[in-house]
Amino acid sequence: MKLQLGLFLILLMSCGGFQAKRVDAEASDKKALKITDSWVAEDTRAAVEEIIKQLESHPGFARYKAERGGKLPKLFVAEVQNLTSEAYFPINDINDEFLHELSISGEYILVDAAQRDRILEELTYMHDGMVDKNDVKKLGKQAGADLMVFGNVFMRPQSRNGKTIKEYAVNLRLTDIERGVEVARARKRVFKYSEKKSWGF
Repeated sequence: MKLQLGLFLILLMSCGGFQAKRVDAEASDKKALKITDSWVAEDTRAAVEEIIKQLESHPGFARYKAERGGKLPKLFVAEVQNLTSEAYFPINDINDEFLHELSISGEYILVDAAQRDRILEELTYMHDGMVDKNDVKKLGKQAGADLMVFGNVFMRPQSRNGKTIKEYAVNLRLTDIERGVEVARARKRVFKYSEKKSWGF
């Protein structure tokens, strides 16, 4: 019995030990893309990049910009909604990445939806007589948006014989506020594959 236990331990140790290697976030995410069915940061980056590419090459958006004679459109970006069944889906990361990429492109003027209420509170405070009249900012000078950006993410899982494919779809659409018509929409699908091993790993 002791001999069998010893042989088992030697066999177990010879199967290759645990090795750890420090990698940067990008390399880590690229590895994770291959081994996990969860949404990772690299999925967010790739999805946002693809959606912005689609929007910028969309015929409807090209027509809209041509009608404006080169004037930069002002975008009011509503939060992208998490319509997946995953409570911890990183929807805030998608929102932040999307706003960041729109901002650094220099192709748009972003209307700050998140801070609009705070700005209104500050303007109201200024006009209540608590601020020197030379420092008071005028009401009615805020920029009005030309386009409203709506978005959502949904996920549809399919399982069979211990194998699961999760189909994520990130959807965005631009709507002309004044006319109430859709200008463009874009979608990025991401497929995540996993397989439950019979021995429990």
